[in-house]
Amino acid sequence: MKVLVTGGLGFIGSHISVDLLNKGYDVVIIDNLSNSKVQVLDRIEDISSRRPVFYEQDICNLDDLEVVFRDHRIDGIIHLAGFKAVGESVGDPLKYYYNNILGTLQLLKCCDGFKVSKFIYSSSATVYGDQQSPLREDMELRRPTNPYGETKVMIERILSDYACANPEFCLSVLRYFNPIGAHESGLIGEDPKGIPNNLMPYITKVAKGELPFLGVYGNDYETPDGTCIRDYIHVSDLSMGHISALENISRGHQVYNLGTGRGRSVLEIINTFIEVNKVDIPYRIVDRRPGDIGTAYADVSKAKRVLKWEAKKSLEDMVRDSWNFAEKKSI
Repeated sequence: MKVLVTGGLGFIGSHISVDLLNKGYDVVIIDNLSNSKVQVLDRIEDISSRRPVFYEQDICNLDDLEVVFRDHRIDGIIHLAGFKAVGESVGDPLKYYYNNILGTLQLLKCCDGFKVSKFIYSSSATVYGDQQSPLREDMELRRPTNPYGETKVMIERILSDYACANPEFCLSVLRYFNPIGAHESGLIGEDPKGIPNNLMPYITKVAKGELPFLGVYGNDYETPDGTCIRDYIHVSDLSMGHISALENISRGHQVYNLGTGRGRSVLEIINTFIEVNKVDIPYRIVDRRPGDIGTAYADVSKAKRVLKWEAKKSLEDMVRDSWNFAEKKSI
């Protein structure tokens, strides 16, 4: 089976690519390197002893995308490519609407033209809006508090409509929360360009002295310690969730939450990182970030029941592997 992974050199995509290759799949990666590095391709090969086919392309360009589908008989798609910074989306919404939605539309055009029927979409818990946790798949889609989240809602609706119009289409939408951690080898992990938008790479940069302190966005939320609560999941567990979804895909439209089912606060993440890795993390409370909500964690019972998948790694594993990757990256 040949699987196309969009955004396959990114944080999540690189782990999925490794796990697919290790399970015997052939992998084709498309990535425009806007938030990833081409060196990750070598790391994927180092870990799996197999090299995926790689195209440095933008999925918004239909002509380039069709070349990939003509060159390869694609059996299934895992679609991860897209911009994902909440704060940036508030300041530059058009960038997010154009890139995220158009890219998905172009992929669906190729599915239609080249008869590809298996499609895994990387969505987000942000589609639930500010509904009360635990968040369940049968909850209605709510207007998110930021344009990034709005693109996820729009794309889910587009995919649902396409699946309804095409009875042979097999669609699994994966809504997940906050992936952290890194591959146990320390060769691949979260390595964003510029100032990180996500919590864990910001923590590791502070730990290494590359940034002076960590800004904690608000401590006046209605949570036990006042900081935001999220369902943090190890990226390796998340990767295997995607593969379980691919291997259990069926006709029609299915939605699954991927998470641990437990919320952790920002301060809990920081304190666990300090305790496990014996590294100090200076932080300051700063203003809330536009578009953030206080609490979001998953009901993951459906994924356990249908996909026979559940997260196995602990928070201690997550912070240990994150730091291992950060240290090895410096060598």
